[in-house]
Amino acid sequence: MLAVVTGMIFLNQVLFTIYVVRVHSSDVSFIARYFPEGWFALADGNPVLQWLAVHFPFPELLAPSVLRVQAFLELPFVIFAFLVVLRWLDPRLYRRTAQSSLAWAASASYTAAFCAVEWDLRNPYTVDDIIIRVIAALVTPLFAARLADRERAESGQRLSVVQLLLFFVSLGALGYLVLTVYETALLYNLGKLGDSWPGAVIALGVLAAARLAAGRVRKPARAGTAVAVVGYGLRRWLALFFVPALAIRYGVTFGTPVLAAGAGCLIAVVAVMLAVRDGRREALRHGVALRLPLLAAQFVLAVVAGSAAAYAAVRLLPGRSYYEAGLLQGAVAFLIVGIGVCAATDVWLRGRSLAERDGAVVGTA
Repeated sequence: MLAVVTGMIFLNQVLFTIYVVRVHSSDVSFIARYFPEGWFALADGNPVLQWLAVHFPFPELLAPSVLRVQAFLELPFVIFAFLVVLRWLDPRLYRRTAQSSLAWAASASYTAAFCAVEWDLRNPYTVDDIIIRVIAALVTPLFAARLADRERAESGQRLSVVQLLLFFVSLGALGYLVLTVYETALLYNLGKLGDSWPGAVIALGVLAAARLAAGRVRKPARAGTAVAVVGYGLRRWLALFFVPALAIRYGVTFGTPVLAAGAGCLIAVVAVMLAVRDGRREALRHGVALRLPLLAAQFVLAVVAGSAAAYAAVRLLPGRSYYEAGLLQGAVAFLIVGIGVCAATDVWLRGRSLAERDGAVVGTA
C-alpha cells in the first residue's frame, strides 16, 4: 500500500504538470508565490509530458491536482511508511500498533502538524486542504487497521545481529526513497526527478536485496545481551516515537528546534530504560542476572564508535540540501557500527565467561 500511495502521488504530479502546461501556459507563479523557494520545479520540458499535455482532453478538470489531491495522500504516505518499518522489526508490534489507539493518535498528531504548516503557508487552497486532511485523518487509521488484521502475528523474538543489520540497511534505503519522494513529488519538483532517479534505483535495489535476505533468516543464532537490549530498545523507541514523529520533524524547521531535540532525547532515554527492564526480565526468566555495569560499558563503547561513524558519514558522504538527508546518513552509520560493537563485545564477554567457567571446573577437578 505504501507503493500504491507513492504511485498515486507521482501520478498526481503528472496531472499537475499537464494542468499547468495547458491551463497556465507552464507558468507556476499562480501558486508558487505563496510558497518559499525550492517548490514547483516543473517538468514541462519532458517530451512525454508535453505530448500528454497536448492530447489530454479537458485539462481544466485537473485543477484538484493543485495541492488538494496531495493533501489527502500525504497522511497515508507517512503512516504507511512508519508502519512498514514497524512490520520489518516486529510483525506482532506492527499489528498491535496499527489496530490500537496509537494509530488514531498518530493520525491526529500528523494532521495537526500538516494543518499548522498549511496555515503558515496560507494560500487560496488552504481551507480546502485542511478539510481534506481531516477526512484523511478519519479514513487512514481505519484502512491501516484493516490491513494489519490480515497479518499473521508472529512472535516478537530476540533479534540476531544479522537481522538487525538487515533492518538498518532496509531503514536507510527506505529513508532515501522517502526523501526522494519528498524532494521530487511532495514539493511539486517533478523536474528534479531526472537527477534523483539513479540514486533511487540503487536504493530500491539495496532495499529489495535486504528484505530478500531478511526473509531467508529463519532461525538465527541466539543474540547476546547487548544486542538483545538494542532490539528491545528499537521496539520501544518506535512505539514511543510513532505519535510525535511529525511534530518533532517540523519543530526543527518551524522555530522550535530546542523543544524538538529535547522531545527526541526524552523518547530515546525512556526507550533505553524500558529496554533495560525488558532485558532484565528475560535474564531472570533464564535464571541469570543482567550485569548492568558491563552492559553500560558495552553501550558506552558502542555510542562512542557509532558517533564517530555518524560524524564521518555526515561530513564525508554527499548529502542533500535539507537536514533530514544528513540525519539519515548519520543515523544509519551510527546504528550499523554501534550494533557491530555490541555484537563484538557480546562475543568477547561470552568467551571470557566460558573460559572462567572452564577454569573453575579444572580447578575443582
